[in-house]
Amino acid sequence: MAAKLSGPGGQGGKTIEQNADINVTPFVDIMLVLLIIFMVAAPLATVSIRLDLPPATPPSPDDVQKEPVYISIQESGSIFIADQQTTIETLVPDVCAALGGGNPGCKEERVFVRAQPEVKYNQFMEVMNALQDQGFYKVGLLNEDIT
Repeated sequence: MAAKLSGPGGQGGKTIEQNADINVTPFVDIMLVLLIIFMVAAPLATVSIRLDLPPATPPSPDDVQKEPVYISIQESGSIFIADQQTTIETLVPDVCAALGGGNPGCKEERVFVRAQPEVKYNQFMEVMNALQDQGFYKVGLLNEDIT
């Protein structure tokens, strides 16, 4: 009596190949169950809170923000406030004048600075430093072409 311990063992040379594919059926079943659980639980998680909001009131004329002032720096170094040319020495008074006179709150208004791409960094920073030294802290930088 002899026993063969390895090989196809009477299958006529046929071997059973291993299947390396992942069986995704249990995974899909679990995902569908979780989807149903979350669909049922989601409406229960919403909580409504009653809010008593005050009625809307229009803003007072003092609260309405004015149009911002645009400071443009040209490649030649010339500075413009809207369409009016100015210098670095008279920049701050001209900005306050453009914001609506010499009111003391002019430094709380918005000011936008834009420069041509060819403007040197020191020219740009000279304008920014002049504004900051005089108390203009709401300064925005615009990235657009000046035409």
